[in-house]
Amino acid sequence: MIDTSKPHPARMYDWYLGGKDNYPVDEEMGRQMLALDPRVPVMARVNRAFMHRATRWLAEHGVRQFLDIGTGIPTEPNLHQIAQGIAPDARVVYCDNDPIVLAHAAALLRGAPEGATEYLQADVRDPAAIVAGARAVLDLDRPVALSLVALLHFVSDEDGAHELVGRLLSELPSGSYLMMTHATADFTPEESAAAIAKLRAAGVTLALRSREEFGRFFDGLELVEPGVSVVHHWHPELGEPVPGQDDGVIPGYGAVARKP
Repeated sequence: MIDTSKPHPARMYDWYLGGKDNYPVDEEMGRQMLALDPRVPVMARVNRAFMHRATRWLAEHGVRQFLDIGTGIPTEPNLHQIAQGIAPDARVVYCDNDPIVLAHAAALLRGAPEGATEYLQADVRDPAAIVAGARAVLDLDRPVALSLVALLHFVSDEDGAHELVGRLLSELPSGSYLMMTHATADFTPEESAAAIAKLRAAGVTLALRSREEFGRFFDGLELVEPGVSVVHHWHPELGEPVPGQDDGVIPGYGAVARKP
């Protein structure tokens, strides 16, 4: 059942990207976010571009399995298209908790015949269900890239965000990777405080974290150079720049790290 009474981050993200799979409540909240910071759509595209570059880097470095949590509404190219474009035998499991993503899951499942793509409807707050579903498609004795792009800033510390990531990583073997982006209030404290309040009033949690708090997600892992970076500064040579990304600050961080 799709709840259209309050905005949903996946549908707002779709609206920012110019998609059609959103509702008036999502557009209304999206416009309120734009009133606070008109660069929000650029931020959404920058996050998407990071996912493309990080997936490309991982596939070029031998990763053949991907678990993408917080997939969102399909926007081509999707993760499996990047990964299987480099390694046709790559296996990808997508996971999201929004029923509207499930309705579009067929677009996520048209992968290379040599590989595998599967969609799992589950919430990041239920790592046991995610691991069980992923195990049916992925070999969890071989390295897996765990993708959490623009997701964990919707999970508060009270909901155990760091513990959830730790639990997911604990199920993956040595040589696995964590790829992640996260919004921050480090550069725009006043606008961020207003955004948190507006979203909270609409029933959406926004847990912006500092560079140090974001870095904690990678404790015990080996960061890939250049480490924790402003999102579009992470290996820009692996993709095309997003128009407008350099016209002011992008308040978010990205990083990729290997599990030893």
